[in-house]
Amino acid sequence: MKHKRFIWLGSLALASLLVGATVTLAQADSASVLEQAATEITAAQALFTANNIWMMVSIFLVFIMHLGFATVETGLTRAKNTVNILFKNTAIVSIGLLTYTLMGFNLMYPGEDWLIPGVLGFSGFGVTSPEGPAGLIEYADGAYTYWTDFLFQGMFAATAATIVSGAVAERIKLGPFLIFSCIYVSLVYPSVGSWVWGNGWLGEMNFHDFAGSTLVHSVGGWGALAGIIMLGPRMGKYVNGSIKPIMGHNMPLLTIGVFLLWLGWFGFNGGSVLSGDPAGVSYVLVTTSLAASAGIAGAMACSWIVQKKPDLSMVLNGCLAGLVGITAGADVLSVKAAVLVGLICGVVAVLSVMMFDKLRLDDPVGATTVHLVCGMLGTLFVGLFSPDYKISVQLLGILSYAAVCFPLALLIFFVLKQTVGIRVSEKEELRGLDLGEHGMEAYAGFQIFSNT
Repeated sequence: MKHKRFIWLGSLALASLLVGATVTLAQADSASVLEQAATEITAAQALFTANNIWMMVSIFLVFIMHLGFATVETGLTRAKNTVNILFKNTAIVSIGLLTYTLMGFNLMYPGEDWLIPGVLGFSGFGVTSPEGPAGLIEYADGAYTYWTDFLFQGMFAATAATIVSGAVAERIKLGPFLIFSCIYVSLVYPSVGSWVWGNGWLGEMNFHDFAGSTLVHSVGGWGALAGIIMLGPRMGKYVNGSIKPIMGHNMPLLTIGVFLLWLGWFGFNGGSVLSGDPAGVSYVLVTTSLAASAGIAGAMACSWIVQKKPDLSMVLNGCLAGLVGITAGADVLSVKAAVLVGLICGVVAVLSVMMFDKLRLDDPVGATTVHLVCGMLGTLFVGLFSPDYKISVQLLGILSYAAVCFPLALLIFFVLKQTVGIRVSEKEELRGLDLGEHGMEAYAGFQIFSNT
C-alpha cells in the first residue's frame, strides 16, 4: 500500500509539474505574441508619425515660398509698384487656401464622384475628414492624415496664381487680378489637376509629373501668358521697334527671394514623396539641388556669352528654371539626368526671356520662361531620360494642359477686360500702382516717379 501511495503521489507531483510547465510555456508564448504585436503597432505608429511630421515640415517650406515669390517680384520691378506686388502676393495665399477649402480639393480629388469619367469630378463643397480617429489614421492607407494631405495640396494651389502675379505686374488693376485668381485657382487648376493626381485619364495613361512641372507651373504659366497678351506691354518697354530694358529696383531682394524659393523647393519636391522615407526623400532633395545648381551654371555661361557680361537676374532665373525643370522627374531621373535638365533649363532661361521680348510679350519677372517653358521642358525630359515613361504620353499631357488652360485663361481675362477693365490708366502707371491703387508708399519719403 505504501508503495502504491508513493507511486500515486509521485504521479500527481509529475502531473502538476507538467501542467505548470505547460501553463508557463503558454504564458511565455502569449507574452511573446503580445510583445510582438506591441512592437508592430509601435513601428506602424512611428512610421505614421514620421510621415506626417515630414509632410508638415514640407508644408512650412512651401508656405515660405510665397515670401520668396513676393521678394523676387518686388526686386525685379520698380520701387513705385512695391506695395502692389506685396499686396497681391499676400492676397493670393488667402484666395488659394479658401477656394481650395470651398471646392478645389474636392475638384482635384473627386474619388468616385466623376461627372465626366477621368476628366471632371466633384465630391462636394467643403472639406470633411473621415469619421473618428480610426478613419483619420486609415486615410491614404495609413501613410498620413486627411488634414496633412489637404494643407499640403492647398499650398500648391496658391502657387499657381502667384506665377501669374509677376507676369502681369506694374500695369494690371488689383480688383480684376484678384477676380481672375479666384476663378483660375478655384476652378481651372484643380479640375485639370485631377487628370493626373486625382487618378484621372492622364494618370491612367502613366503620365508622370512628380511635383507639378506641368500641373502647377505650366498651368500658372499659361495663365501668365494669357494675361500678358490681354494687357499689352508696360509703357516705354517697346519704343520705335527697339526693346528698352526696365530694370528692377532691388537686386538684394531678388537674390533673397530666389534662395527662399530654393529652400521652399525642398518641401515642394521633398514633400511630394508623400512619406518620410529617408531613401526617397534624400534622393529627391539631391536631384532638386543639382538641377538648381546646374541651372545657375547654364544661365551664367549663356548670359556671359550672349550678353557679353554675366547678368545676375538671368542667373537667378536660371536657378529657378532648373528647379521647375526637375520638378516633374525628381523621383525617377538619374543624377546625371538631373544635372543635364538643370543645364538645359538654365540656358533656355536666358534665350527664352530674349525670345519673349522679341515677340513683344512683356513679362517683368520672366515667369513665362521659368514656369511655362521650363515646366513643359521638364515634363518632356521625364519621357526622354527615364525608360519607364513614354515621351509621346508626356507630350500629350503637355498639349492637353495647353489646350484647356490657355484658352480658359484668355477667356477670363477677355471677359474682365470687356466689363470692368484690366489695365490701370496711363497716369496711374506713370505714378506707380502703390499710390494709384493703394494710396501708400513702400519707401516713404523716397518715392521714385518716372515717365516709364
